Amino acid sequence: MAHFVRAAACHVSPVFLSAKATTKKAIGLIHEAAKRKANLVVFPETYIPAFPLWSSLRAPTENHDLFQRMVKESILVNGDEMNALRQAAQETNTIVSIGISEKVPYSSATLFNSNILIGSHGEILNHHRKLMPTFFEKLTWSPGDGHGLVVSPTPFGKIGNLICGENTNPLARYALMAQGEQIHISSWPPVWPTQHSTTQGQEPTPQKQGANYDNVAANRIRSAAHCFEAKCFGISCAAYLDSQTVDTVSQGAQNADLVRRSLETAQRAVTMFLDPTGTLLPAFTVKNDAEAPVDYLQTEEGILYADINLDDCIEGKQYHDVVGGYQRLDVFELRVNRTRKSPAIFSDDSLASGK
Repeated sequence: MAHFVRAAACHVSPVFLSAKATTKKAIGLIHEAAKRKANLVVFPETYIPAFPLWSSLRAPTENHDLFQRMVKESILVNGDEMNALRQAAQETNTIVSIGISEKVPYSSATLFNSNILIGSHGEILNHHRKLMPTFFEKLTWSPGDGHGLVVSPTPFGKIGNLICGENTNPLARYALMAQGEQIHISSWPPVWPTQHSTTQGQEPTPQKQGANYDNVAANRIRSAAHCFEAKCFGISCAAYLDSQTVDTVSQGAQNADLVRRSLETAQRAVTMFLDPTGTLLPAFTVKNDAEAPVDYLQTEEGILYADINLDDCIEGKQYHDVVGGYQRLDVFELRVNRTRKSPAIFSDDSLASGK
């Protein structure tokens, strides 16, 4: 296993609600990152085809058309889009982590918030479905299962992933720690609107200090806590909010101006790297073939790179190995059900008898 890894986190927007166009964009980014010698390329939460921000700002009765578009543009794990991404990973000899809105063959409208880890030979290493959609996400996605609570051993470290709010779940995080995770990927939406500073028919009013959810602080606290506890590296990858997303989400809303203003003024999420102490890891972007040091990406679309030395995961384990020498296994016990759930189990004797 290589000790040094170059990771690329894509702080980018999808081609909103277009699976085909977003897949094409992702493939271009994979090739771009590979040219910069990236071994691991990471994309945001449900990058294909989009994150359903409309459910945070519009009434459910206003969202039927957008939900229908979301369903039609969500993708199958064995579909054309995923096959194209797998081919890109194989062609570039990179490992790819990508968030998708997953549809399933047994239903016309059941969706899962999923993350797929693709190996450098094009194989699917892990297929994780978000355990529980957060807040308004329940209007789009069904709860997942424990099947994807897996840390994948790769030539570039033991890689695990949790999606957005799952990084708040200490049991899910511990399940990954207990598999020797060295690189933890957390994926996030571009914004997380929680409160409006305006009301219908009124001019903007001053917000109370601390009234809005500090998305950047919340994401960093969760990511840093996991890195410190697991003694692993963290890749926190959020989507970039572009004008197409704002236009699509606000158009047709009863309070279109309020929706637009809420999106445009909401705090943008951050893409960043963290070391095994939870500290920001030095990172860089590439412009005109020159590396430019930067701590994170937030208001600019692009690829953030960082170089990781997996040996740095060792030192902290000497004093805080919370799944080994610093754990009381005689006191605590965690059981994790990794069975993939399906709606029915069919038995058909006629198949066995040849009838």
